[in-house]
Amino acid sequence: MNEGPLHSITALFDTPDEIIRAAEEVSRAGYTRYDVNTPYPVRGMDKAMRLRQSRLGIFTLIFGLLGTITAVGFMTWVTLVDYRLVIGGKPFWTWPAFVPIAFEVTVLLASVLTAVTMIVLYFKFPNISHPLHDTPYMKQVSSDKFGISIQANDPKFDEAAVRQLLRSLGGKEIAPIYFDAEGLSHGQRLFDPKFLGALVLTAIVVSGATYFSFNKLLFMQPFSWMSEQNKLKAQMPSDFFKDGIGMRPPVEGTVDRGFLPYPFKGKPEEAGRNLVNPLLPTPAVLARGKAKFLTFCSPCHGNFARGDSRLQGQFPNPPTLHSDKVRNWPDGNIYSVITDGQNVMPSYASQISREDRWAIILYIRALQRAQNAKESDFK
Repeated sequence: MNEGPLHSITALFDTPDEIIRAAEEVSRAGYTRYDVNTPYPVRGMDKAMRLRQSRLGIFTLIFGLLGTITAVGFMTWVTLVDYRLVIGGKPFWTWPAFVPIAFEVTVLLASVLTAVTMIVLYFKFPNISHPLHDTPYMKQVSSDKFGISIQANDPKFDEAAVRQLLRSLGGKEIAPIYFDAEGLSHGQRLFDPKFLGALVLTAIVVSGATYFSFNKLLFMQPFSWMSEQNKLKAQMPSDFFKDGIGMRPPVEGTVDRGFLPYPFKGKPEEAGRNLVNPLLPTPAVLARGKAKFLTFCSPCHGNFARGDSRLQGQFPNPPTLHSDKVRNWPDGNIYSVITDGQNVMPSYASQISREDRWAIILYIRALQRAQNAKESDFK
């Protein structure tokens, strides 16, 4: 290897105490462009070297804020402009729902772009060579020695003075490190044909291995146990049954243990005559009814049950619940509508428990009373 300009003067030390003292003396002597190499982290080294705080954290902060602004901005645009959708009675702009995505994008951009900045800006990618690589000095400080390297581009650098300083500190095997003349003259350029060729070859190999692993290898024995499981997947045919249908309805007449079937299915008038609300309109029950109403009912019926849908034309608006017809309905009729559905309104039996349905009805009655108050209510 052809020797180029001088890069640095290095020296080896035997103990952590020696390298700490050497770093303190080199720093006290006014040298600023030097480095310490140890086989493991040495406590107090940053203080001994008088290292300033790295500016890499500033890049991390900028990239993190960029991730937060990007995530929140995109979700705001989607929910307020492009795809307005009410889910569970929530408002269009819901900060708690944005937090997980904003957090993930913030961490992702901060970590990935910080690593890219470190590699490109600090490590001078794609130039991955360094004069200290593959030297006897680096091999020893990677094993059981402690070393210090004072660079030739330091403003106070004088080879004779540096050698004398390192010798006075007890340094051993003081030696010069030179740049590789060939590598220094040619360097490693980002658009170098060899470098680009290596990138293309790496991309082809990784893509081919990934394609083979996910499309071929996982379908071979013994790796196919995930795709070939002894179970029946939803909506898949089955040879076990004569009709070839895999999904089977429950046996007719069976019910869950401890569960009584709803006896007025499809019979709203009978439900109105026979069902009585078992709950009392206590503050706790009304609060529960309000919470469930705002979640399941308000997207179509509006926050005050006036039929002013919050979906803004995305679904047909239902009639108001303050009409004489609904106000004069028995509680059982409203319960029947929630349970079985009516017209374009689907059944909510699977989403709302029986007790919560009665709580919703009490809250609807409170809304009706508030919108149609009598003179006696103000006394």
